[in-house]
Amino acid sequence: MLYIIGLGNPGEEYKNTRHNAGFLAVDAFAEKIGADEWKQDKKKKAEIVFGAVGKKKLALVKPQTFMNRSGSSVSAFVKDKKAAEKMVVVHDDLDIPLGKFKISFGKSSGGHRGVESVIKAVKTKNFVRVRIGISPTAPSGKIKKPPPTKVVEEFIVKDFKPAEAETFKKAVKKICEAFEVISTEGREKAMNRFN
Repeated sequence: MLYIIGLGNPGEEYKNTRHNAGFLAVDAFAEKIGADEWKQDKKKKAEIVFGAVGKKKLALVKPQTFMNRSGSSVSAFVKDKKAAEKMVVVHDDLDIPLGKFKISFGKSSGGHRGVESVIKAVKTKNFVRVRIGISPTAPSGKIKKPPPTKVVEEFIVKDFKPAEAETFKKAVKKICEAFEVISTEGREKAMNRFN
């Protein structure tokens, strides 16, 4: 079983925000593979749906804790370091421009508190991460990242502007393809193809 875990914040007010990029990508993938029976698992503090790509069984998970406490939900599904290697954590990333994404394995949290929480809870950083870009760019292509103050917190919980939402949607299509490759051919192939 491969766990694909989207990070985000529960609640209507956060639904289409940049910080919920992980939720949005996992929702799109669930739709693509026809896994639309999301169930609330109160004990594990998550919404979960089961599906498959080819013969590979998948569990798509959206923790219903707030972002910074994602680990408490993730550790209810992923019990040890070996299981963590069969986990994909999907989240927003300010260091990547909107419309782009990166697949990595065994990297530090990079200051992302949701990922930090997961690393602490599963006691390893050896899992796949799909880091989704949410930062706007200047016409030159340079990232226009907000300064590291309260502004960042305000920025990440804002909805995408209409043009940004379109760019994000296109990226999510590619991310869904990457999920399929990770599921059927493994992380190395996916990293080679999409990074």
